[in-house]
Amino acid sequence: MSSGKEPEEAAILKMHLEAVLRSSARHPKPAGLVLQYGTAGFRTKAEHLDHVMYRMGLLAVLRSKKTKSVIGVMVTASHNPEEDNGVKLVDPMGEMLAQEWEVYATNLANAEAHGLQMVLTNIIKQESINMQQEAFIAIGRDTRPSSETLSCAVIDGVTSLDSKFQDYGLVTTPQLHYVVCCRNTDGGYGEPTIEGYYQKLSKAFKELVQQAPGCDEIRCLNVDGANGIGALKLKEMEQYLQSVLSIQFFNDGSKGKLNYMCGADYVKVQQKSPEGMDIKPTERYCSFDGDADRIVYYYHDVNNVFHLLDGDKIATLISTFIKELLLKANLNLKMAVVQTAYANGSSTRYLEEVMKVPVYCAKTGVKHLHHKAQEFDIGVYFEANGHGTVLFSKNAEEQIKRLNRTGATEDIRKAAQMLENVINLINQTVGDAICDMLVIEAILSLKGFAIQKWDEIYTDLPNRQLKVTVADRKVIETTDAERRTVTPPGLQEKIDDLVKTYNMARSFVRPSGTEDVVRIYAEADTQENADSLAHEVCLAVFSLAGGVGEQPMPLG
Repeated sequence: MSSGKEPEEAAILKMHLEAVLRSSARHPKPAGLVLQYGTAGFRTKAEHLDHVMYRMGLLAVLRSKKTKSVIGVMVTASHNPEEDNGVKLVDPMGEMLAQEWEVYATNLANAEAHGLQMVLTNIIKQESINMQQEAFIAIGRDTRPSSETLSCAVIDGVTSLDSKFQDYGLVTTPQLHYVVCCRNTDGGYGEPTIEGYYQKLSKAFKELVQQAPGCDEIRCLNVDGANGIGALKLKEMEQYLQSVLSIQFFNDGSKGKLNYMCGADYVKVQQKSPEGMDIKPTERYCSFDGDADRIVYYYHDVNNVFHLLDGDKIATLISTFIKELLLKANLNLKMAVVQTAYANGSSTRYLEEVMKVPVYCAKTGVKHLHHKAQEFDIGVYFEANGHGTVLFSKNAEEQIKRLNRTGATEDIRKAAQMLENVINLINQTVGDAICDMLVIEAILSLKGFAIQKWDEIYTDLPNRQLKVTVADRKVIETTDAERRTVTPPGLQEKIDDLVKTYNMARSFVRPSGTEDVVRIYAEADTQENADSLAHEVCLAVFSLAGGVGEQPMPLG
């Protein structure tokens, strides 16, 4: 005999699906459009995304019911041009959407109108979702002209499944991650408001810089906001920092296009300062990306030569500082730095040989770094592009807090207090340009470092990144965190032979995640040798992996 509960659940599901179909008609899918949910969520031209936003509102509700938690939906395309937009879902602890749910997102976005019910029903059945379970969605958006309309489509999806939401409006991506984590820890991670975020960060920052020599001086920093949400939010936060940090804003969104000739990605790729910035030699500059989850620093020396301090330099500064505090506090915690194959060899050597900090390599993509970093008491991870953070295990946090209260000497207690301030200042859910900026500023202040001194910790090996177009990128398979190729046969042996002919050299190739190109990275003792090695590896890829078009030409 079946219970009376099953027909009741079936009736509820039928009612929900009918409501979804009615609302879905207002958000038609463009014919022939196929998208894939990846690390960055969905991204494409804004005019193609209305149906995707509606459907991600639906998926967020299902994820919320499944996890019995608040789920976030962020409308942004990060460092992409202003005409684009995108959407990412945020899981309960502020992390990215679980990988197994990325397939559901892709299937839902690509379903034709007549197949939408079937896809939803399959997710509900596969995940055994109780449709009577309440759901709550936190929604945020960036400053793109299309973002407000698209976030309304998300809300339409949420309400069509009769669920609750809070629209946080204009927020950085990391702020939404923070809010989701706060809500799901009942305030344990902090107060789940943007005001709470500003207060938590500014308190920790002030307590740290008060320990610095010459702490009465107000530090000055030049910030390129990429004409995006980061500038808007940092301006709001400025009042909390006025007594300790003075910020000169550039590309603050009052004029100029989002990410156009400015922002962290532009500076990293072009290896030069943003357009329209008045660069004064030896002053500190930093750039956020469009949704403020990446940061890079830079300066011009007295000869007006540009110097970039990217994610590798940031990871080195932060991990060195934490290692020194652990030694002072006499804390035996397992700490590691997680990099990708793109990390400069000099940074890896410095960390391993000078600082004696273990370094691990993960596949390219923030989620891979984040997962690896979770294996340690303290895991520092940054991609070279400036996206990264520090993760502290529960064990590490408890030991540090206990030592702050009961440490045997004043020096031990002071070191523990500084570590506790770092824990409160960092956004452990995701890379956060504002948090990372404040951590860097605090460390430079405490060490009495000018930006040049930080830059001199190690010297980057000259490197070159190139790409080769191929008929099918799937012919390249990699292993060892993408540092070695398994197929096609003979390619890795050829790369090994080429690398042996140069000093301090290294090279690897990996397929692009989105297009039929193979990405090549090479580094060596001189720029000329790095360029030459990169070109020779390109030729090897072209001949052994099915290159198309013209044979790669030498650089210069």
